[in-house]
Amino acid sequence: MVRRIDVTGTGGVRLAAWEFADPPKLREAEGAPGGVLLLHGLMGRASHWAGTARWLSERHRAVALDQRGHGQSEKRPEGPYTREAYVEDAEAALEQLGLAPAVLIGHSMGALTAWQLAARRPDLVRGLIICDMRASALGAASQREWEHWFKSWPVPFATLADVRKWFGEDDPWVERPNPARGEFFAEVMAEGPDGWRPVFDRAQMLKSRETWVHDAHWEELMQVRCPALVVRGLDGELGRAESQEMVRVLPRGEYAEVADAGHLVHYDQPSAWRAAVEPFLDGVLGGG
Repeated sequence: MVRRIDVTGTGGVRLAAWEFADPPKLREAEGAPGGVLLLHGLMGRASHWAGTARWLSERHRAVALDQRGHGQSEKRPEGPYTREAYVEDAEAALEQLGLAPAVLIGHSMGALTAWQLAARRPDLVRGLIICDMRASALGAASQREWEHWFKSWPVPFATLADVRKWFGEDDPWVERPNPARGEFFAEVMAEGPDGWRPVFDRAQMLKSRETWVHDAHWEELMQVRCPALVVRGLDGELGRAESQEMVRVLPRGEYAEVADAGHLVHYDQPSAWRAAVEPFLDGVLGGG
């Protein structure tokens, strides 16, 4: 059964957290400490973690968070959509949900939030999984490319099938048909009087992105003291050389890669993703 839990983020922003399966009764009875907090990437939402959350919930409590500006969480026009705000929201969620000390699993932007929180509050984080997120700065050119890409979206879409086709096939950024990408974006659309539009504001996404594309984040990686796993899709955005350097910089870093996966590793190849991360999770949380 899906359960929504309301969380209050920094500045009083209203956040929606989600459990996609009941937590294991045995571990509840044992009073086992900690759990797992799942953080989606830019433009994502908690439901993108539903599959992962369900198998995690067989042995551990797993909660996915709609971050500010995303999903069913509050989308204040004024934000703020800063790195500090996202990190403080995740910190508040861990404390209000009673998950700490938790394993943080983050994809892309959510991974950056996760390792920044792990560096800042080591008492709240017992393990970290970084999924396809670079530590180096992407630069101003990347931000301009995203601005142009957002303008190219043919919104509103007449049907969800059109959403799937455009993001999975017709988008100029798609090198070859990618049905998983089409499904990913179909989950972040809502129907209005004139058709289907994203549930997020694209200007807010650019503002969120602006706060991490211009700066490198190696220093925070060095400050992460808990066990950490860096996962990359072979066709993703995190290159092998940079991922291995991230592992080297992390005091307790490990490495895994998923074949035939792009940037949306857990979405592209859910079975291979599970095989890549489950041994690490069992080592940190125990096999249940």
